[in-house]
Amino acid sequence: MYLYLLVATGGALGACLRLGLTEWINRYTQSHYALGTLAVNVLGSFLIGIIYVLVAEKGHLPPNAKPLIMTGFLGALTTFSSFSLDTLIHIHNGQWLHAVIYTFLSVILCLISTFIAVELVRSFT
Repeated sequence: MYLYLLVATGGALGACLRLGLTEWINRYTQSHYALGTLAVNVLGSFLIGIIYVLVAEKGHLPPNAKPLIMTGFLGALTTFSSFSLDTLIHIHNGQWLHAVIYTFLSVILCLISTFIAVELVRSFT
């Protein structure tokens, strides 16, 4: 039961942060792309790289940090379902180039972000 409370707590915090950041970024940029979703996915990818090294490789955080932060918080912060819907909306609106660019940027930037985070934390710990 304790494990589920950790995931639920992290999930609630991550979901609230996702909503706030996404709305703020989309309002601030007024872009045709779903930059809010892209930004939280890149941020979440970066953060999961950090937490992975600190928990799984270095043991600097307690084992309970994994369900709280990785599964709960980052699972709710990042949102592949929103990414998929944003891409589909571009396609339905005939914005194929936007859909392709957004998909490419989402995958590449999130992978790069996680890689950078892992390497940074490994070099400093």
